[in-house]
Amino acid sequence: MEITDDRAFPAALAALSGIDFPWEYDEKTDEPSPGNMDYEPYDEFESAQDTTDWIRSWTGNKELDGAEFRLFGKDGTGGLAVLWLVREGPLTAQPVMFFGSEGEVGPVATSLSEFLWLLAGGVGPQEAVEFGSESGVPHADLRAVAEKYSGIEPRTPAEVLAAARAEFPDFAETVLSWCR
Repeated sequence: MEITDDRAFPAALAALSGIDFPWEYDEKTDEPSPGNMDYEPYDEFESAQDTTDWIRSWTGNKELDGAEFRLFGKDGTGGLAVLWLVREGPLTAQPVMFFGSEGEVGPVATSLSEFLWLLAGGVGPQEAVEFGSESGVPHADLRAVAEKYSGIEPRTPAEVLAAARAEFPDFAETVLSWCR
C-alpha cells in the first residue's frame, strides 16, 4: 500500500481540541480520580520531521521514517495517540494506536469513528491500553462530537477495544520487531 502524505487534520480531531478533558488526582491515594482521561488533543498533526524523530527515538531504529503514522494527541507522561496508516482509504479510516512513555503500546480503535465513541465512553488512549474499557465515565461533550462526526452507531468502550484488539492482536509484537 502506498502511504499517503496527507497531513490535513480531520474535522473530528479538530472538534476534540475544544473539549475540556477531565483530569484530577485523588490526593489520598495518589491515583487518578474515577472518570479521568489523561488525554491532550492536538490542533494539528505533528510534522513529518517530528514524527520521524519520535519513532526513531521510541524504537531506537534509525532506519524508520514514521511515514505510516500521524501523531494527534498525548497524555501527561508523553505517551502518544497516533493514526497508523495500514489500509486503503482516508486518514479517518485508519486505526488508532497508543505508544506510552514507558514502553506501553497497543491498539485503541479500528478507526477514528470508533475512537470518538471510546472517548465518549470516558476512556482515553492511555487508559484503553493500560486499564481497559472499564475505567471510563461517559462524557456528554465527547458524545456530542461522536454523534456529529463518527458516522456510525454508538459503541461502548468495551466494543471499541474488543474490535481493535481482534483486528490488531500482534501490534505490540510488530512494534517490538522495529526496536533496536
